[in-house]
Amino acid sequence: MNVAEISYLSMASLIFLIVPMVIINCKLNLGITKKIFYAIGRMVVQLSLVGIFLQYIFGINNPFINLSYLVLMISVASFSAVKSCNLNIGRFIIPLFLAFIIPNIIILLFFNTFVIRLDNLFSAQYMITIGGMLLGNSLGGNIVCINNFYNAIRQNKNEYFYSLSLNANRIEALTPYFKNAVLSSINPTIASIETIGLVALPGMMTGQILGGAIPITAIKYQIAIMIAILIARYFSAILSIVFTAHNAFDDYDILIV
Repeated sequence: MNVAEISYLSMASLIFLIVPMVIINCKLNLGITKKIFYAIGRMVVQLSLVGIFLQYIFGINNPFINLSYLVLMISVASFSAVKSCNLNIGRFIIPLFLAFIIPNIIILLFFNTFVIRLDNLFSAQYMITIGGMLLGNSLGGNIVCINNFYNAIRQNKNEYFYSLSLNANRIEALTPYFKNAVLSSINPTIASIETIGLVALPGMMTGQILGGAIPITAIKYQIAIMIAILIARYFSAILSIVFTAHNAFDDYDILIV
């Protein structure tokens, strides 16, 4: 199957569909018109630069460069998570970096070795693209998990201190908040897996079909990547709490973030 080419003029034509949004925004005084155009402009610039850079990396296809680029992506994700959760960069960037890199690298290498069965495990075509999907989902899950965990402790500090007063150690006192935070992180992915193919056709499957792959091949890839995403998001969420909690409490088990 041939892929239908999209011209730059065709892409620009979508701007006409934004005009009604602008009109409604003005009528309702939503104040998001500038934000919408800023987001679109930033997306275009970022993806254009990434596209040029990835084309260069794919051409070289050096394992060291590919792995370095993936580590860079993980570093950016760690910084984004720290910023989104309003945590101190100096104290929490390394714990979150470890929470991202450990599960994602292990699952990515397992995926490339035993699922796709690549000869070159560090092939840019698979390492960067699949690694990016795993990492992107882990990022969203970690932000939800961390915010839910620490906000719940703040909102229920009396219950937390009461548990400690009953001779519970920190782990025992934090377990209810830990469970709820992990569930809040992983439930959206589980719901997505449950309804995939019925509510929507996922991006990887759609992209492969548009790229010329037969539907059954695209489906097998999508099933495999969704399971990998679930595992990566689950373990990354758990590690994000385990690693950050070490720096989030003082010697008296009081939350200091």
